[in-house]
Amino acid sequence: MIRNHILVCGGTGCTSSGSQKVIEALNTELANNNLQDEVKVVMTGCFGLCALGPIMIVYPEGAFYSRVAPEMIPEIVSEHIIKGRVVKKYLYTDTTDEKGIEHDSLSDTDFYKKQKRVALRNCGVINPENIDEYIAYDGYEALGKVLTEMTPAEVIQCIKDSGLRGRGGAGFPTGLKWDLASRNKSKIKYVCCNADEGDPGAFMDRSVLEGDPHAIIEAMSIAAYAVGACKGFVYIRAEYPIAVRRLQIAINQAKEYGLLGENIFGTDFSFDIEIRLGAGAFVCGEETALMTSIEGNRGEPRPRPPFPSDKGIFSIPTMNNNVETYANIPQIILKGADWFASMGTEKSKGTKVFALGGKIVNTGLVEIPMGTTLREIIEDIGGGIPNGKKFKAAQTGGPSGGCIPASLIDTPIDYDSLAAIGSMMGSGGLIVMDEDNCMVDIAKFFLEFTVDESCGKCTPCRIGTKRLLEYLEKITEGKATMQDLDDLEELCYYIKDNALCGLGQTAPNPILSTLRYFKDEYIAHVVDKKCPAGVCKSLMQYKITDACKGCTLCARKCPVGAISGAVKEKHTIDPAKCIKCGVCMAGCKFNAIIKE
Repeated sequence: MIRNHILVCGGTGCTSSGSQKVIEALNTELANNNLQDEVKVVMTGCFGLCALGPIMIVYPEGAFYSRVAPEMIPEIVSEHIIKGRVVKKYLYTDTTDEKGIEHDSLSDTDFYKKQKRVALRNCGVINPENIDEYIAYDGYEALGKVLTEMTPAEVIQCIKDSGLRGRGGAGFPTGLKWDLASRNKSKIKYVCCNADEGDPGAFMDRSVLEGDPHAIIEAMSIAAYAVGACKGFVYIRAEYPIAVRRLQIAINQAKEYGLLGENIFGTDFSFDIEIRLGAGAFVCGEETALMTSIEGNRGEPRPRPPFPSDKGIFSIPTMNNNVETYANIPQIILKGADWFASMGTEKSKGTKVFALGGKIVNTGLVEIPMGTTLREIIEDIGGGIPNGKKFKAAQTGGPSGGCIPASLIDTPIDYDSLAAIGSMMGSGGLIVMDEDNCMVDIAKFFLEFTVDESCGKCTPCRIGTKRLLEYLEKITEGKATMQDLDDLEELCYYIKDNALCGLGQTAPNPILSTLRYFKDEYIAHVVDKKCPAGVCKSLMQYKITDACKGCTLCARKCPVGAISGAVKEKHTIDPAKCIKCGVCMAGCKFNAIIKE
């Protein structure tokens, strides 16, 4: 009889921190104590608190151990598993708790209190490589229900009534998309899953596939039944090896159990899924470029119409959703449209998964009801800004989104509220910035990414984004004029109106949003020739203050000999020689070096 379950995160973040070695150490230590038949070690998907990996939870107590190392295992097994005494010093300490209270259970922490897991419901709960564990948590029950109790039209109506909108960025109503695909009378149709996920800092879809791959298989099967498709494609980037491997394992298991293939659940419905690997092109997140890539061609977008529902993969009518959208489907079918619609706001139903990163204490994966404010995400769930810094802005939607300033921190996170302030939901990346970030530099970072990722098919994107980047480089080097700012903004709107696909149409968003809320920083770069945040090297110089004790450490560390001065006398920096590497400032023990 199993008396303890030990769950160890096997997501990419914890795996890179050594969770596999922790699992090996656990199995060895349990065997040494003849406990292998009483204690079960389970490798799971992501728990969410990625910065604290490797993460391990021991049940039935629910003790949450963080940053677990193999050398901790003998003590944990000896004290906790054998003697029943939780090892307090290895528990996760809730960093958002001013009293430093140690929490035995993950659900007690501020990180989880305001979350609602729907898409992530099984991540960190089950072994993603074991179909029996998925089935034990109502897996494939929704598929059985639709195949034996519901017509395709009833399935589509259920999704419509739920209010589910596409979680890939645009927020198109999912039920309507399914309805359009179902109306095509073609005898052959496909469904597609977009798992490309190219936004910098985004890893929501990856985590779902790593932690709950059967949910996507089940949801795609339901979608195929609803629209009349016979085959599915999952387009996933090859840089996600763990997700690819677990998805393939899940597909093989589903086929073995008769849940993929011919006559599923004894009905006349047959469906199969094939994995197609992408090479990492950001533009392939756009559905027509994705379908072109699946066909084996260069990933470039196509003009629409015809829309994919009429002419998709290999010119076959195709319905496409992203991973997170699919992850909601089985629960909507099982619990009903009203249950899902009860969460969120009037026009944005359900929950949304975000990859929380940047200048934030609790880096990781969160799932919150639509309408939760940015303040709640950053201060309550995220634990605030580290090192006593002030919150400055948050970037949502990646290269396609915009920056939300501190003055709008109480903005509800939903499709319409974000669009109203010049940002967008995107796939779910949320990057937090503090007072040390330069907003012009942030806009330049995203434009560099967009320029690299443009497929080059249309002139507004291929050439226009390059011109935008040149303007930003000119500004950050202190060489721009006020006329350049006007020209920059004008070019942004031209590209938005004329680019072929979503990549080009949204590429100017980081510039437009920072111009809207942080124009004073642009003006400082142009008029004062200064970077207020001290980030842009061309507009920055290091200076030694009167706090200098003349220890000579800075002079000895300077790689170009730009610092001079006698022992026990104030030193000076030659601006002509200084390469602004920051080695002197980082090494000064007296905080005598500042940036201006």
